[in-house]
Amino acid sequence: MRCARTFAAREPHLETQNAMANDSPEVAPNTLSLVFLEALYADYLRDPNSVPPDYRSYFAELDHDEAFRRSPQIGPSFKPSSVFNPSSRSVNGNGAARGHNGHASLAPASNGAAVAGGVSDAAVRQDRVDALVRAYRVRGHMIAKIDPLGLPRPNQAELDPEYYDLTADDLGRKFSSRTIFGAESLTLREMLTRLRTTYCRSIGVQFMHIDDLKVKNWLQDRMEGSENRIQLSRDEQLRILTKLTDAVIFEEFIQKKFVGAKSFSLEGSESLIPLLAFAIDRAAEHGADEIVLGMAHRGRLNVLANIMGKNPRDIFREFQDTDPELYFGSGDVKYHLGHSSDFVTASGRKVHLSLCFNPSHLEFVNPVVCGRTRAKQDRVGDHARRAKIGLTIHGDAAFAGEGIVQETLNCSQLDAYATGGTIHVIVNNQIGFTTPPQQGRSTTYATDVAKMLQIPIFHVNGEDSEAVAQVVRLAMDFRDTFVRDVVIDMYGYRRHGHNETDEPAFTQPLLYRAIAQRKSVRDGYLEHLLKQGGVTREEADRIAVERREHLERELSEANRKDYQRVHDWLGGYWKGYRGGTEADVPEVDTSVDRERLSRLIKKQTELPPDFHPHKQIDRLLANRRAMGNGEKPLDWGTAELAACATLVTEGTRVRLTGQDAGRATFSQRHAVLHDFEDGHAYVPLCHLEEGQAPIEVYNSPLSEGACLGFEYGYSLDWPDALVMWEAQFGDFANAAQVIIDQFIVSAEDKWKRLSGLVLLLPHGYEGQGPEHSSARIERFLTLAAEENIQVVQPSTPAQYFHLLRRQVLRPWRKPLVVFTPKSLLRHPQCVSPLDEFVQGRFQRVIPDPRGVKKPAKVLLCSGKVYYDLEKRRAELGREDVAIVRVEQLYPLPDVYLRHAIEDCNDGTPVVWVQDEPENMGAWRLLKARLGSMLFGRFPLTGVCRAESASPATGSHSCHKLEQQELLERAFV
Repeated sequence: MRCARTFAAREPHLETQNAMANDSPEVAPNTLSLVFLEALYADYLRDPNSVPPDYRSYFAELDHDEAFRRSPQIGPSFKPSSVFNPSSRSVNGNGAARGHNGHASLAPASNGAAVAGGVSDAAVRQDRVDALVRAYRVRGHMIAKIDPLGLPRPNQAELDPEYYDLTADDLGRKFSSRTIFGAESLTLREMLTRLRTTYCRSIGVQFMHIDDLKVKNWLQDRMEGSENRIQLSRDEQLRILTKLTDAVIFEEFIQKKFVGAKSFSLEGSESLIPLLAFAIDRAAEHGADEIVLGMAHRGRLNVLANIMGKNPRDIFREFQDTDPELYFGSGDVKYHLGHSSDFVTASGRKVHLSLCFNPSHLEFVNPVVCGRTRAKQDRVGDHARRAKIGLTIHGDAAFAGEGIVQETLNCSQLDAYATGGTIHVIVNNQIGFTTPPQQGRSTTYATDVAKMLQIPIFHVNGEDSEAVAQVVRLAMDFRDTFVRDVVIDMYGYRRHGHNETDEPAFTQPLLYRAIAQRKSVRDGYLEHLLKQGGVTREEADRIAVERREHLERELSEANRKDYQRVHDWLGGYWKGYRGGTEADVPEVDTSVDRERLSRLIKKQTELPPDFHPHKQIDRLLANRRAMGNGEKPLDWGTAELAACATLVTEGTRVRLTGQDAGRATFSQRHAVLHDFEDGHAYVPLCHLEEGQAPIEVYNSPLSEGACLGFEYGYSLDWPDALVMWEAQFGDFANAAQVIIDQFIVSAEDKWKRLSGLVLLLPHGYEGQGPEHSSARIERFLTLAAEENIQVVQPSTPAQYFHLLRRQVLRPWRKPLVVFTPKSLLRHPQCVSPLDEFVQGRFQRVIPDPRGVKKPAKVLLCSGKVYYDLEKRRAELGREDVAIVRVEQLYPLPDVYLRHAIEDCNDGTPVVWVQDEPENMGAWRLLKARLGSMLFGRFPLTGVCRAESASPATGSHSCHKLEQQELLERAFV
């Protein structure tokens, strides 16, 4: 346009300055620039008196273009553009000096109009106003009144108009406000009022780190359009008051009736209860019918009673602890227990709630919640990820301090782990046990780790219940609109110490002096409602009386001698599955028809005509085709894919994740193939036959804790699936030890919760050093008790095939830990003919394949060392030595082992041989369980590497010497 060219000619530095300003993180996009000036200029051409005097003088100097006067001026009503930023240099292009804050000083032009470097006074002031507007969006949260204790917050100079050389005279001046929702122009005073109300009242929002302009504008419009206020009906206000009353009276009742008992009270953060109720209501309005919750112990009992619908009588009975005989060596404390129920929303909709059981390892339930949510979504085909939602409740110290939080957040937008966004609620007590924030984190907020995602973080004062309601509605709408996580950081305080028996004033005397003076959130909100006239004191008192009477009745029921707790274990999807002991579970047929198995193997070698495989993949597929035809024995990778293929075509869902799971660490799987020309992926297992069950094979991020926790959660809600997690190397699993210890191996004993999760842990002593040799068999065997897990080290592809099928086909649901091979993946002897898949089943113990009669010695072993022993036996010609493989290390197969050696003469020495040092591997557990005289007939000893603090030597040459010495001792 001519006008644009004219402006550019008059202001030669404007475009350059705008570009420079756009690179500055401190200055906001601006609607002035050429778009705003052109609009003003068009107004001037129609009526010079319609624009401010300073612009009128400025436009009067221009060469007016009749073509521009007649042409229609079309432009967006909302379009952030560059900012004129005179402060980018100490002196501008025309030599104008800077003001005291680095902004251009205003000097009168020759015609009397104020100019700065050729730009009018009004233009400069508009730029400064726009920078101020953006500053409120970026930093308004820093002065928001989000702390109910009113602790001082540092001033933010950038939120003061004087910082931009704006004076009191400017407060009444009108400026363009096109970037503010719903207004074309406002006075500076009106702008500041709106911005402070929106961003600096009881709600502070961090959202300007989001790169997507659409998301940012949506948040701006929603917040600035309502000034971050919510209009509640009287019914909604009464609902808040009722929920706050429920929360307060529950805590009071517990402390009066169970003096000195630990309950990890919610007092000081009671707004969590209406927050959750409003979140569930809003989720239901968006079409959700199920929410999976996870939380730590603080406030858990309150949530169980007032949100989850757990009978208070059951909670009171747990406080009384009058049935100790039911919990010998099992069970868990009351504030770790989970529950499920149907919640009826204010509009009458039903939403099923599941609160996960949780250990004291606070944040580790997060990925479990996500895994359960994903499984529920997958089961019903909720590909939009809106019907099932995850909601996790955190403590401020834990959210900032636990690395599992970052791991879980990192998974949130990955295809393998996406759930459509988790709702994160931080119950911010502003303290962790006795540690204040300044000693517990290096960040401004406990939530700063969440800024790694393109999501908003809402900080809200927990004593302003209506602000909490506004934030909940906004957060739930954001999740529904953009299908991603959202964070609510609700500031409160902890009225008592870490628990009710703790004295917090030992370490925080000033803080707890201030807390002691605070009335309850319920009382504060009631005062607010009474002033508004929305509720009467009599109504409020009646609600409180009803709640107290209800709890008294529940306590009376709990005190009855004939009280019986109703349990809901193993219902729903879990009906028909069982835990307990293996001896009570019937064997299943895991063999597969030869023709069908051959067809499924060969089907995986068929590729689309337009797919271009790598030449080595071509050879691999040719080998697999030969295996399917029975021309070659099957290797490990083919056996595994064959097991998956048979299961998915039988209707069983299969899910495999792990670092490099698509190809596998040792390049043996190749379940996911990549076109060599354009890189697109093809998964043959997804194209076996019409109507097959889904199979997912995903590479995971470089994380063990969150990824294993996710798969564990998935297995909890899909008992009829084969869910596998693979470590890159077996010893990397120790980075997920909390998930293993607190969930996988102990959940049945603590919480009566079963899982069929499979852990694939590469293991084997092959000279790769301390970190790539051992998957720590000894750790899992130490954790093994009451037949809680299965620990297996299969030695052939056929054994692995039958093991995976057995895991699904048996109704027995126990976690399965498989120590998988490395060098054996390509060992010429570690193969299985097709017949071993067509016939047979998994063997817990494999007798000597040579059938040695009356051996002089029996060597017991497991895993790769068998092939080393077999080779050495052949070299030595020791046909008098039998080699027996113990494939299942736990539950220990005593009966099968006895049968394998029952024909040996009494007194025949039995020697356990292992690659691992004496203090590792299976030896010590076997010695403890079997004794020095096996079955009372055979002396039992062990041959191992020497006791060691490290799993293996770092020298490959030393490894070979150790292995040679080990084999020599085995045959002595």
